Amino acid sequence: MESTPSRLATKASWLVSQTAVHVRRLIGDEFAAAGSRGYHYRVLAALQEFGPASQAELGRRCRMDRSDVVQAVTELERQSFVERSADPADRRRNIVTITGAGRQQLRRLDRTLDTVQDELLAPLSTAERQTLVALLAKVVKHHGDTPTS
Repeated sequence: MESTPSRLATKASWLVSQTAVHVRRLIGDEFAAAGSRGYHYRVLAALQEFGPASQAELGRRCRMDRSDVVQAVTELERQSFVERSADPADRRRNIVTITGAGRQQLRRLDRTLDTVQDELLAPLSTAERQTLVALLAKVVKHHGDTPTS
């Protein structure tokens, strides 16, 4: 294995991007094995925490493009994890609601994500993990909490 130039290896931006590449692969593989995708998790988590929502609202909460929301909701609806119905206040708008099966799927995906976190952060102690999460949250908050992917 070739070494990384020290100019890169000592930069937080390089380390964060390399970690992101690794974690995307881990999450992608594990969610695929569970018959799901990251966008599914985002939508189910938002619905569980905040309740029924329009697709536009889900897009804002989950930091997802409108077309990705529509695709994720359609896939989740096919699996009976969500229900989509017309908003009585505005028939042009859909309201999405998590189902009992969706809550069960979310719990399965939570366990999957916990396993990924453990694998990703294996070299860190519990205290180091908590510190890392707190520091990353601080950086994200400083930059407006606006990532879209």
